[in-house]
Amino acid sequence: MSFFTITLLAIGLSFDTFAVSITCGIARKHIVFWEAFRVAAVFAFFQSTMPLLGWGFGLAIKSVIEPIDHWLALALLCLIGIKMIVEAFGREENKSTLDPLNPKVLFTLALATSIDAFAVGIGFVAVNVNMLHAYLIIGSVTFLVAMLGMLFGKSIGSVLGKRMEIIGGLILIGLGVKIVIEHVS
Repeated sequence: MSFFTITLLAIGLSFDTFAVSITCGIARKHIVFWEAFRVAAVFAFFQSTMPLLGWGFGLAIKSVIEPIDHWLALALLCLIGIKMIVEAFGREENKSTLDPLNPKVLFTLALATSIDAFAVGIGFVAVNVNMLHAYLIIGSVTFLVAMLGMLFGKSIGSVLGKRMEIIGGLILIGLGVKIVIEHVS
């Protein structure tokens, strides 16, 4: 998988983090740089570690899934993408009680926004990904996206949140289709 494709995947995975970060910025309008840095670092750690865990799990079951790996990657990415789109239409966020600086809240948000990345990690087994590159790219992109999300949340509010999750879902579905096309070709 190329640098560009991993970066595109990282962007797609980080749209839910972006939406949550916007909410964090709305909830904590006076968040200072180091607080935002800490929140973004936790999001990035979870988002980059979950694919690594999924990849390890995928390696353990590789011989079972190898004949259908490209279809599995398509199914996982499409399911995640569709889930993101459906959730974007159904979510009613309660911004007033959200405190991203509370460790329990922060870890819950980080885990919730990175569970999809575990499934992507399983799919990485099928497409021969350099996991060090994937880990660094996904972590870096997520960190930047989380910082931007909090900045946007402080300044423009929740106008973009749902739209960003829809775009992220569409990107993941597109990547799944791309993997199958490359495998079939």
